[in-house]
Amino acid sequence: MLSEEKRAELDLLANRVLDQLNDVPNDDLVRRLLASVLRMSSDNRRADLKIAASTLEEMEHSFDVLEKFYHRRKVSIFGSSRSTEKSDIYVQAKQFSERMADRGFMVITGAGPGVMAAGNEGAGRENSFGLGIRLPFEAGANRHIAGDLKDITFKYFFTRKLAFLKDSHAVVCCPGGFGTHDEGFETLTLIQTGKAQLMPVVCLAPEGNPFWENWDRYIRDTMLAQGMISASDLNLYKVTHSVDEAVEEICHFYRRYHSYRFVNNRLFLRLTQPVTDEELEFLNVEYSDLLEEGQFTACESPHGERFDQSLESLPALTFVFRWGQYGRLREMINWLNDCEIECPSFVPEHGEGGRLPVEFDDLNGR
Repeated sequence: MLSEEKRAELDLLANRVLDQLNDVPNDDLVRRLLASVLRMSSDNRRADLKIAASTLEEMEHSFDVLEKFYHRRKVSIFGSSRSTEKSDIYVQAKQFSERMADRGFMVITGAGPGVMAAGNEGAGRENSFGLGIRLPFEAGANRHIAGDLKDITFKYFFTRKLAFLKDSHAVVCCPGGFGTHDEGFETLTLIQTGKAQLMPVVCLAPEGNPFWENWDRYIRDTMLAQGMISASDLNLYKVTHSVDEAVEEICHFYRRYHSYRFVNNRLFLRLTQPVTDEELEFLNVEYSDLLEEGQFTACESPHGERFDQSLESLPALTFVFRWGQYGRLREMINWLNDCEIECPSFVPEHGEGGRLPVEFDDLNGR
């Protein structure tokens, strides 16, 4: 461990280095990164530095590639690499990806064979990403994405998982093994804890295959029955055999809802159509359990957006959110989307809706 004097010395060094550069964007964050690297380097922890260096390099490259397609909504598809091209699972995953590409979405897969290849084939090279992992028994990216700009190979699973979810607007899990369940459960955990934006999570399997019904039965009969999750958490995913139903679940979620952000302790729910007085009255009665205090209020979206100022034009619903009630919040969003109003499509300059949020907003420097 470094002494306080040494830490202060290295922090001053980071300040001096940065002060020699002119007009560094986001200099406060760059200063923190630089100081952290200097502190790690002084401890002679070579193995830790190798991990940190590879991690930053992988994040830098994947962020750069994803940023080129910020204006497109994206759906991540997880599933087994063992599904053959003639299997019902492969055919269904391919059909789903085709349909999502037709609806303007890009598809993100793990770049390998099986369901991953089906996703890339269905969406087409121009509409898909392949986020591969370097493993001794994997042959590399499938032919539908290999060699593309959007074919990215990772050393670490945790940086790959970040890239999967950072810009995703939906997740679809097809039948798969430990990796599929790991990715599906991690997605649900991030949503349940507010570390990722609310998004549709669909568990899709061919007709007659009880793969996800068996999984859902375990969730309900064991996890829920023993109080390990709340009943409202069941709203965070949907089990279906229908490609049409899976596509509708995702697209309908963005019919009126766009995204949310926190400013201090207030949640701002961005919408494509403002709430009416009648809807506000209903919300304040039926969803009052989501309020830590006060009421739901119609307002403008927060101003001072650093990432995408076009989001400031969206109407919003704001309230003091009772922490942890994301399953119940999903219920409320479903109700808003189901309201009988005209909802024109709104596509902001940036696709911020699926980016991994912070719990306290940059507007207030927290």
